[in-house]
Amino acid sequence: MIALTCGEPAGIGPEIAASAWQALRDALPFFLIGDPGHVPEGVPVAVIDRPSEAAGVAARALPVLAHPFPGPRVPGRPQAAQAQGVIDVIARAVALVQGGEARALCTAPIHKQALQEGAGFAFPGHTEYLAHLAGVGRVVMMLAAPALRVVPVTIHIPLSEVPRALTADLLEETIRITHAALIRDFGIAAPRLAVAGLNPHAGEGGRMGREEIEVIGPVLERMRAGGMDLRGPLSADTMFHAAARAGYDAAIAMYHDQALIPVKTLDFDRGVNVTLGLPFIRTSPDHGTALDIAGQGRASPDSLIEALRLADRLAKARG
Repeated sequence: MIALTCGEPAGIGPEIAASAWQALRDALPFFLIGDPGHVPEGVPVAVIDRPSEAAGVAARALPVLAHPFPGPRVPGRPQAAQAQGVIDVIARAVALVQGGEARALCTAPIHKQALQEGAGFAFPGHTEYLAHLAGVGRVVMMLAAPALRVVPVTIHIPLSEVPRALTADLLEETIRITHAALIRDFGIAAPRLAVAGLNPHAGEGGRMGREEIEVIGPVLERMRAGGMDLRGPLSADTMFHAAARAGYDAAIAMYHDQALIPVKTLDFDRGVNVTLGLPFIRTSPDHGTALDIAGQGRASPDSLIEALRLADRLAKARG
């Protein structure tokens, strides 16, 4: 079974979890970890005591491994008293998947500010907290959609700090983690990676910046000599159209928006966040808590459904 964490109760997590169950039922069974009282009214719920019970009830009800929260869900309004519960659910889910009681982890969106203010959450986001729980020094965030897989080398830092953070070691480690995951989890025997430059026109021979000459280019040359199929550094403004995408299996971008803008533009509703480098499979819908529409019945479950499906495929590939 796939474990699905509840995410921020005030957001759309409980709604899209219910909608995903209604769409998938026992065709792709999963269980939700959270407060059964947060599930929208009218959705049948089966409270389970252990993950192994989920398969037997998924056809008729959403399986919920109960994790009580203080107070009711208030759509659109995160509550400080519930912040620790959100964090604890993530830790509980990781323990289950590491213990073999779930074969993959899918996470509903969290509200980082609410967790920081309500429970002193010390991590920039989900990805970093999962790495901490797994005891892994470095993980990589991939955004995957049917038309594009892309990995940012730097993630949740100000744009002004990217040139200083972009080191040769960081770039090489990101490429190696991505390359290994494409082989192991995506079943691509000889991955082809396209690597973006940092500056406009990939620096234009040094006239618009020297990171391509001094950092990115030497790393790629060294790794090509080791047998990897790497293209770049490429101008980011020409590497995401359809003909360019046909030439690679994943793109490596230098910073957050360089990676996320193309994948969200190409397929906003079906993009999936995949954490590479963990000892278990983790996916997540590629959107936030959407507090502005929570409780209104307007939230699309499409990205969550794709995240569950991808978690299923990756778990099967990893075996």
